Amino acid sequence: MDDPDPPGLRRRTLLSALAGAGTASLAGCPAPGGGDPSSGGDGDGATDAPTSTPTDGEARRLAERFAPTLSFDAAERWLPTDPRPYATERDGETVVDGFDALNGYTRASRESETPPNPTVFYHVVEYESSPLAVVQYWYYSAFDQFTTNFHWHDWEVVHAFVDVDTGEPQLFVASSHSPRVPNNEFLDPTRPPRILSELGSHSSALSLNERRNSFQRLPLGDLSADITNRALDVVGTLAELPAAYGLPRDEGMRLPYVIPELDGAPLYEHERLPAVDRETLVPASLTVRSFDALSAPPSDLRTREPGLVVDFAGRSEPEGDATYDLVPTSEVAHIAEFTGPQLSFEFAVPKFAEDAIAGHISTAGTPWEQARYDDPAADITDPAHRAALADRYDAIAPPGPLNDLVATVTRTDQSPDAPAGQGVTTAATSVEAVALLRSDPVAAPTFRGTLLLRGVESGTHQLTVNGPGLAPHAEPVEVGDDGDADGTASATPTPSDAGARGTTTLAGAGGEIPLVPRENALRLEVDAAGTEAELTDLAVDDDFGGRLYDAPLDGPDAVYVDRRGAYTAEVRDVDDAIGAFRVNPQNADPVRVDRPRTGKASLASFVAAVADETADQLGTVGDGSTVDRIADAIPGGEGATNTLGGLLRALEAVSGAANRAAERAAAGDRAGSDRALDALAANLRRTVERFEGLRDTLPEPVAAAVDRRFRQARRRTNQALAAEKL
Repeated sequence: MDDPDPPGLRRRTLLSALAGAGTASLAGCPAPGGGDPSSGGDGDGATDAPTSTPTDGEARRLAERFAPTLSFDAAERWLPTDPRPYATERDGETVVDGFDALNGYTRASRESETPPNPTVFYHVVEYESSPLAVVQYWYYSAFDQFTTNFHWHDWEVVHAFVDVDTGEPQLFVASSHSPRVPNNEFLDPTRPPRILSELGSHSSALSLNERRNSFQRLPLGDLSADITNRALDVVGTLAELPAAYGLPRDEGMRLPYVIPELDGAPLYEHERLPAVDRETLVPASLTVRSFDALSAPPSDLRTREPGLVVDFAGRSEPEGDATYDLVPTSEVAHIAEFTGPQLSFEFAVPKFAEDAIAGHISTAGTPWEQARYDDPAADITDPAHRAALADRYDAIAPPGPLNDLVATVTRTDQSPDAPAGQGVTTAATSVEAVALLRSDPVAAPTFRGTLLLRGVESGTHQLTVNGPGLAPHAEPVEVGDDGDADGTASATPTPSDAGARGTTTLAGAGGEIPLVPRENALRLEVDAAGTEAELTDLAVDDDFGGRLYDAPLDGPDAVYVDRRGAYTAEVRDVDDAIGAFRVNPQNADPVRVDRPRTGKASLASFVAAVADETADQLGTVGDGSTVDRIADAIPGGEGATNTLGGLLRALEAVSGAANRAAERAAAGDRAGSDRALDALAANLRRTVERFEGLRDTLPEPVAAAVDRRFRQARRRTNQALAAEKL
């Protein structure tokens, strides 16, 4: 009988590196002195043309024309304000201290029924060689409290690219969380920008269609989408998902917030923050003490509730509840630094994967020291958008190569097709996760369950993914930039020079990283110490869920698996020889595979283990009675009993032949091992035939589990027969 399709065809873990068109972004709230993750332009040293600042009058007119309307969550605590009231002199420089800003803003908020000093700062630059100007709208908040990203101070920015000859806007770019997350962008907008600010973090989403105060990633009926970012086309499940962070709580996703800590205690308990209490922070109904404290992803967090709308005071008919002043950044550019001590980094990292990561950023830096302040094109994260502007204006360099890391993040659950505790499935998670690379530990959130890290340097990285109520995942990934070009899909028509993207498979295939609910998570450890062969890869398959993990192996390794599954751990060595090990978690934690081997002995031992496991299950089906209970349900009675008894005896023969093959391989007897493997293959064929004749009489979950075990046994038997290594 031919080897059936292996479970690996439903392979789970893929991380794709896209070597293709793109430019770098310093988005959201960067660390002090932060820069782009890679150079802009064509990737060969080309940069955008120099920029200059127009006259005050010209800049003011442009700024007023495209001034954004800002919409906030009903629970928002830190609205755009003027930092100057909190500035002090220190060592001859003007600084804004985090304690002063948070205390001062908190007091001012309590003393006024309206937001204190609503302010948006503008900066306008012109590209000298093209009729292109960019209006930047910078807005400051006294604090940032996200889920794994909180710090003193926060600066966000919106760019409006405008053709000064026609007066028409060309592109809006709204800043997202970090240099690794794509910004929200809209090519050829027809109205001034409307910004939806994410609760706590102030990451900016666009709202440009007729449905105000909500974020719409994809078109719906007559409504256009709020962004024109390209659609991801690397993995089939992501083909229709525009690559932009968006606003997860507006898209039905849950995103719990955590409490910032300083010196090991909640921030509001610090002696230097007398004005701050628990109510100053994001409401408790949306907050958890830590991701680790949850046994499962939260299901009772509310989604976004539109709240305060703040509009430009100079508009003829401003909308909303409050208005902001529009002030040039030149009036605050004398501030040299926004300071504050480092806050705790709330991010679970598996200790078996890495012992430590760099600390979190503590402040947001100053806008006027960032590259994008003088060259706003550095903030265009969509390669098709940059290509469109490069096609229109000589000042904008075309997109260059950039490595992107792409995967979907899901969760495991009990498979409805498997007996209890013998198989898992994966499903979309209702909560967003966060990820970081050890080489660049800035946490980046997923969007709609999609992990996209931009501007990743070529080489080996350690990726960690963490979700609320889910066990953290860690694996090494190899990022390359020499993949085969396969084109770029986009949400809108794009110029032909938008750039081809190459795809490099980093680990596994299928595009999925399944995280395990903490209440069902256990550690599967593989320790290769003392093995003769140099192991290179580790993969984990569940009987029902398929491939859940596939990554390089370098020394001891571990991965969290769901205790409700039944697994095959597979290792490979430098000679591409395979070894397999049966893993049934039961209640053990951790489950440990010591000194895994590759070759005939390992594979034959696996088949013996599967045969014994199958016989044990068939020997006790349901709640007690074994062969007799099944026989009663089969026409023929005694003959049916013999049929099931024959299946059990056939499984005993399979186990015996597999054990003999393993023993002879371990003893160095190749010929004897191959004879035993031939007998094993014949016994296995007869056993499968007996099972097929009895299958309809078994409970469907049991029959499904037995069928999947036989598929694994046949696959590993064929591998053992073909193996060169004993």
